[in-house]
Amino acid sequence: MKKWDILIYGDANVDLLVPNIAALPPAGEEHIVPQMPMCVGGGAANVLMGIAKLGKNAAFCGILADDIHGRFVREEMEKLSADTSTILKSSKNATGISISFTDQENRCFLTLRGTNEELSLSMITEDMIKQSGHIHLTGYAGSKNHEEYKKMLEKIHASKDVTVSMDVGWDDTGEWNQGIVELFPYVDVFFMNETEALHYSRKNTAVEALGYFSQVGPLTVIKVGSKGSIAGIRRTPEGNSEETRIEVITAEPYKVKAIDTTGAGDSFNAGFLYGYISGADIKDCLMYGNACGALSVTALGGNTAFPDEAGLMEFTGKGKKL
Repeated sequence: MKKWDILIYGDANVDLLVPNIAALPPAGEEHIVPQMPMCVGGGAANVLMGIAKLGKNAAFCGILADDIHGRFVREEMEKLSADTSTILKSSKNATGISISFTDQENRCFLTLRGTNEELSLSMITEDMIKQSGHIHLTGYAGSKNHEEYKKMLEKIHASKDVTVSMDVGWDDTGEWNQGIVELFPYVDVFFMNETEALHYSRKNTAVEALGYFSQVGPLTVIKVGSKGSIAGIRRTPEGNSEETRIEVITAEPYKVKAIDTTGAGDSFNAGFLYGYISGADIKDCLMYGNACGALSVTALGGNTAFPDEAGLMEFTGKGKKL
């Protein structure tokens, strides 16, 4: 019996939200705002919060300081019954903070990475791997940590009874390391958004990128924003690689009024993984992902409007829990 349905590795911080601000005040001026809420942020933490709210037994592997913000993140995770015993404490850095300035059309951030600078895949122990049914990795940074990710993925893959997913995120170095294809064979579900997929593949469309990555990975998922999502499944008959074919699955988006798009992709990942680790077919996994991503943008913050399991079933019309 596995201890956790899913272990999630990566960044966590607090998000300080400043809504409906299109520009900062000029130097020397002070502007009063009606609200400035604080919530849990960070791509990996958003996935943890979402999938825990959907009722899965989830643990978080990250690092926080024992300061007011670190305690806030832990407490918010624990309110959803997430396991925080795998979070390390830092005495070197403060817990990260991201200040989000957002209005109906745009958003920008000021971010202190803080303890997230100390993240290392070495934090994931052999015991954690053994206790996990699924592991979700974030934080890939191209050539900087490519070999570290390759070694960890090989280790997880060798354990046989653990599935693994990965979301690359934005590459602010501009490298977009094409060597990333070396990782695909070891990843059960590889997530990218459309822009990331085009950069990494050097292709012109999301469909072309999907075909490219699906030649080497078992399941590639590309989030295409207002167009929904697509997945490519590599089907290879046992012992006959010449008959390999790529099955493409699409799912339409849900139309909602967007208030804040922060964390929409992370919310998609949580919804998809909820379906995946519950044994749902890939079409339904995409639908759950689209629904969670859509609902998440209807309120301020990356996970504030994320649904619980009953709410997700009602929104999608599925009617019953997995």
